[in-house]
Amino acid sequence: MVKLTRIYTRGGDRGQTSLGDGRRVPKHDPRVAAYGTVDEANAVVGLVRLHTAGQPETDAMLARIQNDLFDLGADLCTPEAEDPPYPPLRILDSQVDRLEAEIDAMNADLAPLTSFILPGGCPAAAHLHLARTVVRRAERLMTELAETEAVNPAAVKYANRLSDHLFVLSRKLNADGASDVLWVPGANR
Repeated sequence: MVKLTRIYTRGGDRGQTSLGDGRRVPKHDPRVAAYGTVDEANAVVGLVRLHTAGQPETDAMLARIQNDLFDLGADLCTPEAEDPPYPPLRILDSQVDRLEAEIDAMNADLAPLTSFILPGGCPAAAHLHLARTVVRRAERLMTELAETEAVNPAAVKYANRLSDHLFVLSRKLNADGASDVLWVPGANR
């Protein structure tokens, strides 16, 4: 596992960072942008958890997601290679399947949508909407990266499904959708 005895290394002082395979790249490299945005999403999920401490099932779900997001970052920071000296951590389809099962379970109790939802409602739901949009940005960066480099297809699926999961969970935490803030088209014309 990881053992960090010193947090700063000065290795990035000239605008470079190391990928999981040891290769040095600019900090603005598309791969770094993708996994950096995954890290940002994870931080927002941490904010959500400030509001779910009294809901053990939801908090445990979000803790699993945070761990998965670290897995996703590890996957993205290690380019695919034939016969790597160390097998890299990769997102698996089983992680996507778990998200789908959780989405289906949560969605079963929700009324069908009759309007788009504006981000808001309770604090946890509002932060989930923020996390969802950051995950969507990470997904866009991942698909852009996949146009020029190999990206694990399960990783892209995970990001896609996670944004759906966060959306459905926001509805669940908004009193099963009763406190959702609905978009009213043209309301302010």
